[in-house]
Amino acid sequence: MTLEHPASNGALLGTEHPEVRIAEGLVRGRWRPTTGGRGNARSAAFLGIPFAEAPVGELRFAAPQPKAPWGDVLDAAEFGATAQRGDPGVTLIPEPSIPGDSTLNVNVFTPEPVAADPGTGLPVLVWIHGGGYFAGSPASVWYDGRNFTRDGVVTVTISYRLGFDGFGWIEDAPSNRGVRDWLLALEWVQRNIAAFGGDPARVTIAGQSAGGGAVMTLLGMERAQHLFHGVYAISGALADVSAERSEAFGRKLAESAGAAPTRAGWSAIPEDRVLELQKAATAMTSDSMSEIIDEGLPLGPAVDGELLLRPTPESFRLGVGSDKPLVLGATDDEFSMAMTDAAKALRWVPKGILLGKLGVPKSARGAYLAANADVVAAGKARLAGRVLTDRMFRTAILRIAEDRGAAPTWVYRFSWPSGAFGFAEHCLDVPFFFDCLDGPAIEPLAGPNPPQALADEVHAAAVAFIANGDPGWPAHGGADRIARVFDVPSRDARDAYASVRPLL
Repeated sequence: MTLEHPASNGALLGTEHPEVRIAEGLVRGRWRPTTGGRGNARSAAFLGIPFAEAPVGELRFAAPQPKAPWGDVLDAAEFGATAQRGDPGVTLIPEPSIPGDSTLNVNVFTPEPVAADPGTGLPVLVWIHGGGYFAGSPASVWYDGRNFTRDGVVTVTISYRLGFDGFGWIEDAPSNRGVRDWLLALEWVQRNIAAFGGDPARVTIAGQSAGGGAVMTLLGMERAQHLFHGVYAISGALADVSAERSEAFGRKLAESAGAAPTRAGWSAIPEDRVLELQKAATAMTSDSMSEIIDEGLPLGPAVDGELLLRPTPESFRLGVGSDKPLVLGATDDEFSMAMTDAAKALRWVPKGILLGKLGVPKSARGAYLAANADVVAAGKARLAGRVLTDRMFRTAILRIAEDRGAAPTWVYRFSWPSGAFGFAEHCLDVPFFFDCLDGPAIEPLAGPNPPQALADEVHAAAVAFIANGDPGWPAHGGADRIARVFDVPSRDARDAYASVRPLL
């Protein structure tokens, strides 16, 4: 027998394929089991729902256009096309590429696909994937929201244009096209999430790496403030590319393509050729690594004077987003794995010279080495990796917490050492956040038998924050600067990032 909620939008709860009516039309999802033996035993998944028209042809370098209504039922059984083309070989998370043109889509996971009256819906998590603003995919099995829905959270993962298509400067094209994709996706959530049982007034945006940078960019953007109510930034990498650097990169890439730096010029260049040029222009070399450490990524959200009025930290200092709670943190050794192969070569390099090459001022070197004595003892490669981690991720955490002043801010460290790497590397905390240690590709990142109890802690803190605006440990303000250190066992520590302070 088919059961229909009396006040519903037509969601058919007793069927294998629940259906939900949204503003654009009817969508048909699928039920999936959750894990862990608690909460909701199943989750309804609605995959590949387009929030915008396909960004191809005349729309390729345009601002995203809202998806027109469809007449029939949209079967949302499979992930939609991704902006990522092929495996770029840079992400540690299984993030598949799916061919197709309609790359601007959302995936919704809900325990109860029944329309919620205002103020009665479930809290909502919107996830923005990472990948350096040029890679990554919302179709990862790690991002499946089944265990957030098990715990009463409606989950949405969104796609956006990547690399030059999303963020490259073009003379007569809208700036920050990828950012505009985020905004339109969040507008879609505001318009439609109640139909899936969510509360549009309780939306938390979260992301990791470039996705963590994305949610902090949105937090500092006046134009985005009405679209969400809390932020959870995991290993956030802000771009804040200057207008001058963005234009210089765009002109140089157009020159290498033999094209005018205009929409017409770029439209004549095949997509695979653009990707080839972009890959060459952003290749990691010793020189480009130094530039990225000092100036950030060349492709990403740019300070365009329209969407991003100023660098994000400056916006925080002015109070933008200060009414919204923020959780931010990083793993202890985000990029140490990048230095593993250099261990033999670095063995004979004096520590002072090594720190100098990595941009540590001479005046700070002694204090930094003393504050990181445990890492120094692990060898030069580990020391180099820690410096990269601190300069690219962990110093930003302290600065952002300070920039926000009295705004509600919580800080954490993810310190549990991977059984595969021996330290807490980039991406390691993501399967703990999503509580998906039972998923594929976990062992190469975390080693065998990663601690489920720690996943329970990390995930529960995220659920608490999404539901109530408080992750369950003291906020970072005040003289104690408390941070949660996720480890076995976890603990709350005073000034948990003290080893970073010599770099500030």
